[in-house]
Amino acid sequence: MIEIEHLSKRYGAKTAVDDISFVVRPGIVTGFLGPNGAGKSTTMRMIMGLDTPTAGRVRVNGQEYRSFRDPLRQVGALLEAKAVHSGRSASNHLLSLAATHGIPKSRVHHVIELTGLESVAKKRVGGFSLGMGQRLGIAAALLGDPKTLILDEPVNGLDPDGVVWVRQLARHLASEGRTVFLSSHLMSEMAQTADRVVVLGRGKVLADAPIAEFVAGSGQGGGARTLVRTPHPDQLFGAVGSAASSITPREDGAFVVVGPDAQQIGTIAAQSGAVLHELTPMGASLEEAYMALTKDEVEYQAEVAR
Repeated sequence: MIEIEHLSKRYGAKTAVDDISFVVRPGIVTGFLGPNGAGKSTTMRMIMGLDTPTAGRVRVNGQEYRSFRDPLRQVGALLEAKAVHSGRSASNHLLSLAATHGIPKSRVHHVIELTGLESVAKKRVGGFSLGMGQRLGIAAALLGDPKTLILDEPVNGLDPDGVVWVRQLARHLASEGRTVFLSSHLMSEMAQTADRVVVLGRGKVLADAPIAEFVAGSGQGGGARTLVRTPHPDQLFGAVGSAASSITPREDGAFVVVGPDAQQIGTIAAQSGAVLHELTPMGASLEEAYMALTKDEVEYQAEVAR
């Protein structure tokens, strides 16, 4: 368990984290979300004792991280995948970490297999791709078989198979009763991985709730959302007209219609003679709920090209 109480961090006049409190509980995957500059990485660094809080405190498994005599067995963390001596091989990097905690070589071999590093275990880390570096960082986090996992952007640089693997790994570790706390900018992936989300914006907690509750309470307006597939889009959507607040085409050929519900669209299709291949009611997505919540909390905004 990770317990954060009234935690703040200031760098001169800049407040990176502003009096935040939340609990990351064992047995579930907790996602950590927020725009760039929201304070996520600073919070994770304070959990790990790498940054000293200006105010408040953090406890991991009931203690401050710095008080652990066997930190690798208590907390596994991936905060910076490139924090590795580039001249070492992957196996030697893990063996050196294991030696500090009396972890047997068999465990090193196990995490190498678990993370798919067998083919590159003897190669120097300096030549690793971003994805392989991420796998090595995850292997190091798992080395001590810890009770708590803290992973900052663990799927960054991974191919689709690797992304699915991280998802399955996180959910498996949580099912064993471990505390799993991870951040990601991939909302679609977070929606499939996390059970609960904590959202930061400009250093403050904007939301702390189960994903279903967070999405349901997002206050998305504009009417119902319906997935529509039709070979006659001009005919159908011409008839729908102003009843729809938006009609958005997708890459797979379907359309997301916001406004009239599925029953209304079906009636309009029948009246206009348009053929329907699919008509599926859709709920709000995690990405939409997140964007609605954080739209005024983005510190760095780019102009839309014209």
